[in-house]
Amino acid sequence: MDGTHGASQRKPTETRPGGVASFAWSPDSWRNLPAQQMPVYEDQAALEAAEARLRRYPPLVFAGEARRLKTALARVAEGHAFLLQGGDCAESFADFTANNIRDMFRVLLQMAVVLTYGAGMPVVKVGRIAGQFAKPRSSNTEVIGGVELPSYRGDNVNGFEFTPEARRPDPERMVQAYNQSAATLNLLRAFAQGGYADLHEVHRWNLDFVATSPAAARYADLASRLDETLTFMAACGLTSATTPQIAETDFFTSHEALLLPFEQALTRVDSTSGDWYDCSAHMLWIGERTRQPDGGHVEFLRGVKNPLGFKAGPDMSADDLMRLLDALNPKNEAGRITIITRMGADTLAAKLPALLRAVHREGRKVVWSCDPMHGNTVKAANGLKTRYFDAILREVRAFFEAHRAEGTHPGGVHFELTGQEVTECVGGAVDITVDGLTARYETQCDPRLNASQALELAFLLAEGLKSERIARERSSSPAK
Repeated sequence: MDGTHGASQRKPTETRPGGVASFAWSPDSWRNLPAQQMPVYEDQAALEAAEARLRRYPPLVFAGEARRLKTALARVAEGHAFLLQGGDCAESFADFTANNIRDMFRVLLQMAVVLTYGAGMPVVKVGRIAGQFAKPRSSNTEVIGGVELPSYRGDNVNGFEFTPEARRPDPERMVQAYNQSAATLNLLRAFAQGGYADLHEVHRWNLDFVATSPAAARYADLASRLDETLTFMAACGLTSATTPQIAETDFFTSHEALLLPFEQALTRVDSTSGDWYDCSAHMLWIGERTRQPDGGHVEFLRGVKNPLGFKAGPDMSADDLMRLLDALNPKNEAGRITIITRMGADTLAAKLPALLRAVHREGRKVVWSCDPMHGNTVKAANGLKTRYFDAILREVRAFFEAHRAEGTHPGGVHFELTGQEVTECVGGAVDITVDGLTARYETQCDPRLNASQALELAFLLAEGLKSERIARERSSSPAK
């Protein structure tokens, strides 16, 4: 496995904005360019057969849903809504159960209710789910006990077990990933529209958390105020029976568009608009390792009309960022692009302001979202990868402070989390220690916030969002 996809020798036929030469776009034009992090399949006939099957399968999501998400993200870009994006670092075939899907959905709903109250604005809910299988790797191979094998790249590529058979890329895994994603989406739609997402029910879950949390007193005031609001709404006749918005919710899916043969196979022409959409998810993003402006991943995603994101690490320059915006959003459409910063708690304050100024100066319409997970991954004394809750919180707070200083909108947050009470991140009110990591360390890739840590973080963010909202309202009120 060499981690790249070879480019053909065809000559480019056009030039993208920003001076990047490219081919006339088609769903397979990415194949003419180098593509990083791609598995090498030994059996090309098997790969082509799997792709052909996927092309015949129904879309997982619909173009109209993706357009609805884009409209919601446009409101985020304008400062009138907030984005909550979260889920597993990588979904797995082995952990695929209805309970796990339900618990993930539940904790995201709980977080959204708390953030909605704090921010005083709608929260757009996007899960890293129903397609988040492929993972980029820092090395093409892994060595254990003197044995070297291909790195694990996610369940839709190869297996986690350290054997030659498991680590061999198998294109049939893409078909299994499709089937699991379809079943997951079916359940998510039922949860979102079938009463499980009722605002009153979600809040009752929050009250349960406040009662049992070690930091109960810290959150009791916010929870009681939220309870008073719901009681007042009911007294005014705004109940689940009278107001569908209370009983139902919009929930969208997203994943990193890493495995391009899978993404291409699920790309369809929308019969309404005639535009191409990647129907594997409502939103796709490009990772830090695959965001080359002249690479295959940017080439593929520039041609689909889904909302897109890309990760921005500490090494991204303003020029690099502008080249990506030129390639992916040449018409400067609001809701099209989410910039997901992942810089580290000790780095963000020094690196982010220059990017904020450049985007603001050029009048680019983007959503700014903070991923405080990837820049804060460390190896604990026991050898396990972990993240410290305090570092995650520090990066989010630095993100908000940078936006406040520049007068821009901190549009959202992006977390790796699970609905299970795993022990993978150190700290939080539950006070997971380094020694306690082994109790339920279940991730196959990166450490995730557990359900309690994720909801605790939402309460802490809500306090900050509420303070900012009050300050904003006071500053905009006419002097008396």
